[in-house]
Amino acid sequence: MLAARTFRSFSSSVRRATRGVSSRVRPQVAASGQPWTAGIITAGVVIGSYAGYTILNPVRLDAPDRKAPKPSEAAPRHIPYEEVQKHNTRESCWVIIDGQVYDATSVLEWHPGGAAVILRNAGKDATKAFVPIHPPNTLQHLPMEAHIGPVDPATIPEDANKPTEDEIRVAEARQNLPPPSAAINLHDIEILAEKVLTRTAWAYYRSTADDEATYFENSNAFKRFWFRPRVMNKVSQISTATTLFGIPSSLPIFICPAALYRLGHPDGEMNAVRAAGQEGIIQGISNNASCSTEECVSAKLPGQGLVFQLYLNKDRRASEALVKKIEAQGFKAIMLTVDSAVPGKRELDQRAKGEDFNDGPSTFGKSESSGLGVAHAISGYQDPDILWDDIPWLRRITKLPIIIKGVQCVEDAEKAFEEYGVKAIILSNHGGRELDYSPAPMTILYELYQRRPDLLKKNEVYIDGGVRRGTDVLKALCLGARGSASGGRSFMREEIETGMRLLGVTSLDQLRPELLSYMDKRLGQPERRSNRS
Repeated sequence: MLAARTFRSFSSSVRRATRGVSSRVRPQVAASGQPWTAGIITAGVVIGSYAGYTILNPVRLDAPDRKAPKPSEAAPRHIPYEEVQKHNTRESCWVIIDGQVYDATSVLEWHPGGAAVILRNAGKDATKAFVPIHPPNTLQHLPMEAHIGPVDPATIPEDANKPTEDEIRVAEARQNLPPPSAAINLHDIEILAEKVLTRTAWAYYRSTADDEATYFENSNAFKRFWFRPRVMNKVSQISTATTLFGIPSSLPIFICPAALYRLGHPDGEMNAVRAAGQEGIIQGISNNASCSTEECVSAKLPGQGLVFQLYLNKDRRASEALVKKIEAQGFKAIMLTVDSAVPGKRELDQRAKGEDFNDGPSTFGKSESSGLGVAHAISGYQDPDILWDDIPWLRRITKLPIIIKGVQCVEDAEKAFEEYGVKAIILSNHGGRELDYSPAPMTILYELYQRRPDLLKKNEVYIDGGVRRGTDVLKALCLGARGSASGGRSFMREEIETGMRLLGVTSLDQLRPELLSYMDKRLGQPERRSNRS
């Protein structure tokens, strides 16, 4: 089972993630233990804004070599902590990362997350702020003189790296995790993930826009469709194999790209790539992934399909260079995301006010971004002015198929296919994180089925948002979708296979509209609940 495999790979990471926490609360994971957190994270961030900078400058953040830069010959053997503390201004800004002292003064001018986040850690140990959101080789290509040398551990105050209350809480929660078999659906994993993630990480992953109406409607929309099963068919042997985006897949689902995997797991997107490869499904890698594309490619199996999600940079030269790089690395398609021109008002993320992300630049470079949360802090490079004319531009610079992620009405679906000839579209409202009261993907799919069934027959349409059960996937396929983004692969396989048998079908091409009834009223509860009895 996929969940079990990803859980097992987390055991060594728990020890790294809780480094510095007292032995009183440090989690003890048995050799056969199977931790939870990797199973819930289905969303990925290299801080995406770094991509634009590094392409136009000599600092390469995506190089495969992970070794830290060597100190200059003039560097002292050890730097007293007291000396580091003196360099805490814009004119002289030093930070400690993994026991090494770096002069970050020059970085203040171009840091995509803004100067404030660095200055907040000036003269201090910035490891906790740095490691979760940067590829491990980020420091390697800084100028040699930027590496001052190792900090003298004997001079570090005992409380300098004292664990916070939140870190202690997380360590204790991880120590008390039940075995993976205790979870039988995605909701169960979500409950446990909230306990073992930091407050900042959970708030970023879970936060949605405004009153969360769209977030809940994404799931509730599926409840208005009920099956019309056909019985007395031979269903002992079934097949869930299909092709998504022109890539073979063992299931009609894919891992949708998202940001900041390393906030939840030190292996970040690499862990998801491994799991996707073992399960035979497609992984989307975010423009804002916390692992480099080299790392992601190195983790995949031979023949495994990876799709790259692209946020267009305000500087198109940066996006062009990035597209050429991922094409050379063997990515199979580009997923151009268009449903998040600006960050939505994600209040849970804002209330968490993660100290390491506050005061970053807003999308338009305004100072009012202070305290708006992780989503605002990482999106400063993204261009809000993505136009239909960008599709022909993309075609001129790459031969990769283009997928438009974020279509939210029939008119734009028609435009994408009939005027611009894209490979596929994904009906999505960014998981309810952007415009509240935007329509649920299942609702758009139903409208498309009613008004333009020919488009569904001739083209590839996918959905992203609200898929919590295998039955949700089957409902979308009945209406003509080719597949959906989803989390919890092992749960989904079991639920899809069981649902197919009980519907009386043995292959995905047998799913058709006649197997559904639309109930024009709200059914069920406003929030998904687990069935633990």
